[in-house]
Amino acid sequence: MTQDSQEERQPYHRRGKRTKKDSQAAARTATTMYTFIPDNFSPAKAKPPKELKPMLGSVLLGLLLVLAAVVAWCYYSISLRKAERLGAELLELRASGFSIRNQQGEQVFRLAFSSGALDLESCAREGAILSCSRSTGGPLNFFIQTVRPKDTVMCYRVRWEELTPVPSVEHTMFLGDVHWYGGAEMRTQHWPIQLAGLQAPQPFVTSDVYSSRAAFGGILERYWLSSKAVAIKVNDSVPFHLGWNATGRSLLLQARYHDTPYKPPAGRGPLPELSYRVCVGSDVTSIHKYMVRRYFNKPSKVPAREAFRDPIWSTWALYGRAVDQDKVLRFAEKIRKYRFNCSYLEIDDMYMPAYGDFTFDEAKFPNATEMFRKLQEAGLRVTLWVHPFVNYNSSSFGEGVERGLFVREPTGRLPALVRWWNGIGAVLDFTHPAAREWFQGHLRRLRTQYSISSFKFDAGEVSYLPRDFSTFRPLADPNLWSRRYTEMALPFFSLAEVRVGYQSQNISCFFRLIDRDSVWGHELGLRSLIPAVLTISMLGYPFILPDLIGGNAVPGHTAGMGVGDTGIPDRELYVRWLEVAAFMPAMQFSIPPWLYDQEVVEIARKFAALRAELVAPLLLELAGEVTDTGDPIVRPLWWIAPGDEAAHRVDSQFLIGDTLLVAPVLEPGKQERDVYLPAGKWRSYKGELFVKAPILLTDYPVDLDEVAYFTWVS
Repeated sequence: MTQDSQEERQPYHRRGKRTKKDSQAAARTATTMYTFIPDNFSPAKAKPPKELKPMLGSVLLGLLLVLAAVVAWCYYSISLRKAERLGAELLELRASGFSIRNQQGEQVFRLAFSSGALDLESCAREGAILSCSRSTGGPLNFFIQTVRPKDTVMCYRVRWEELTPVPSVEHTMFLGDVHWYGGAEMRTQHWPIQLAGLQAPQPFVTSDVYSSRAAFGGILERYWLSSKAVAIKVNDSVPFHLGWNATGRSLLLQARYHDTPYKPPAGRGPLPELSYRVCVGSDVTSIHKYMVRRYFNKPSKVPAREAFRDPIWSTWALYGRAVDQDKVLRFAEKIRKYRFNCSYLEIDDMYMPAYGDFTFDEAKFPNATEMFRKLQEAGLRVTLWVHPFVNYNSSSFGEGVERGLFVREPTGRLPALVRWWNGIGAVLDFTHPAAREWFQGHLRRLRTQYSISSFKFDAGEVSYLPRDFSTFRPLADPNLWSRRYTEMALPFFSLAEVRVGYQSQNISCFFRLIDRDSVWGHELGLRSLIPAVLTISMLGYPFILPDLIGGNAVPGHTAGMGVGDTGIPDRELYVRWLEVAAFMPAMQFSIPPWLYDQEVVEIARKFAALRAELVAPLLLELAGEVTDTGDPIVRPLWWIAPGDEAAHRVDSQFLIGDTLLVAPVLEPGKQERDVYLPAGKWRSYKGELFVKAPILLTDYPVDLDEVAYFTWVS
């Protein structure tokens, strides 16, 4: 301790007595000292030594860093609390969208809110529900509810409902680098889904893709599935529009009520709502099984056994609208002459005087009763082509107008006339009980009068309704008109066929693909057949009729047309087509094999027999299981190998059940193909045993009269 310190601590000091003389001297000294200080004098601050400046800078910098760390920690703590508040199990919500991870922590789904961002300050979480009350556009009702229905499945219910008028709600679903399946039958069909170009959102309604290139097909569901075990199902209440962006690998999910056939529910304003469920499972097969059992109808019955076993024969591609009584009898005679079986003979377009009549044209069918008697004696069941149109020149048109049986224009006063491929007419309103009974009454009369076995229900797409229309019972979703039309097939299900499907899986009849052109490619050609059947299978429709063998043989849309003045499809195309059809749930001829040569006849007989012996028993066994499980009959390869990346890409092979793998040749001039066998033991149709699967068999030889198929060896 220094001396100064010691002195400061001593409270008392010994001092001598001061004299008067000493006091006076001190006073003078003080007076003299203050005399020299100016009034405006300010004493200068003492400057620190130069060596102290770096130390002071470091102290100041340290204080700033501490302050920044405190601010950052506070911000991080707030962010953590907000992230916890705006997150759900394996889901992260942001103002611009959300993403989902699987149990392994891998991001498997990502979606953006395209039409507006959430105001995260309006968001809160209560239990399993995360909700927000505002977006950048104003008030709304938004929530995500987390549901775990099974240990291996996590689902998220998402709803964005506008509370003030806006044009639309749009979300962008990113497909990423994984494979997606489902949606709809398309004119150009691929498996998995391939996007092309940029398509603005359009109404997701049933359409005739044969006449409308960019539309969706006649069989569709609001359901998609990914190879990463993610499934999304858009709710029925949504006025749903779908678009895509190939560059961004994304689907555009949109809800809107303007410029659309969708209408708001009764008593509600045109406030769009976009809601859907996203479910994540352990693998693609198990999540699909869960979704089908949870959200789809299932067939309650199985069509007639003969429809699975024997070929169907149609007059359409062979005779077109020129069909008559003599041609039908000759056709039946030749089916027997060439020793083919027949599940039923279908009399197609223009047997009636006018479209909408339910009688036979006496000029073309002078004795229909006798014709049907001869067909029955030959052991042939017969079905008739029907449709929902009544042309203005039909004898039924006046009755329909008088009784209000038709779809009407928006005011409801007049029937709405539409143009379809056979002219101009009205469309039956299947929401009206009287129209339903009138239509089915005519069908019952035909069945009784001529012993008709069933009917081919053609058309039924929303695209044939006027853009603006009204029905007896208002339809918020116009697809329900297609659904009501398919219900007309219920009394005739065993041998009936329809070509539209929306929530119609329980109709329990065959669903037919849209007409095919007689070409090789993916646009309504042979290459589109397997992708289309697999897509419809994934939408919950197990009983599939892949239309006519060889296609429609329409001039200008037929490979090989005009060769040798035959007017029939290319011979090789026809043979490869019938080989694929032999393994499908149903097999249908129109262009008969005897129009080619004896070799083609023999090939056709060979595959008809193979179908009856090998394929049909398996089809019938699987059909019996469908009513319980809802599982498809025709399955993709990944069904038995969900973790196999190669199996997710295969679009030219398919499974019947889990045990029969089919790999047809689908390219011209080829008598070999690559075959992919998933894990397991497989025996080829030639007797070869493959035990080291998965394996890719390159350039596997397949002659013109062969299909490569393999059975699973247990």
